[in-house]
Amino acid sequence: MKIFDFQRPENSKNFRGRPRNIDSELKTALKSTKNELDEHLEAINENTSEIQVSYEGMNDLNNKIEKLTERLERIELFLQTNSNFIVEERTFDVKPLTKTEQHVFLVIYALEDEKGYVSYADISRKTGMPNYMVNEYLARLVEKGIPIIKKYVNNTPYIKLNPDFKRLQAKENILMIDTAQKELVNFN
Repeated sequence: MKIFDFQRPENSKNFRGRPRNIDSELKTALKSTKNELDEHLEAINENTSEIQVSYEGMNDLNNKIEKLTERLERIELFLQTNSNFIVEERTFDVKPLTKTEQHVFLVIYALEDEKGYVSYADISRKTGMPNYMVNEYLARLVEKGIPIIKKYVNNTPYIKLNPDFKRLQAKENILMIDTAQKELVNFN
């Protein structure tokens, strides 16, 4: 038993013109969709270019600000040593750190002396913690008042300690970190 017989002349008349019409409508719809997608792709590419230019501009500004900060620090040091100029020391409101937080802080402190800016991967290698834990501990340090400077290079975050804070920590040990722990970090 045949459900529909295409061979019969009265049935084939009904279907001869329809598929071509449906095909042309489908082709038109697909072309329209393709054109819309091409327009969206072009807009995305333009936006990506704008974002990239903005990102590069931000990096340039960050580098210039960093250079200005270094120059100002040198000027302050010069004025302090060659005149009666006294720089008002900044105070930092820092909460006590746990042993692990102290360890992460000391790793940053030591690596920064070697490399300047430190990546999360550097801290992870030195501490043996996975990157997500490093990120968590850095957030805790910031919450407890440790001033951390962050910059991005090729979408990779790099950090360093605020120079004033680092200087104050070196002078006064405001975090009250045990000297034995300092030696342990420098030994690794």
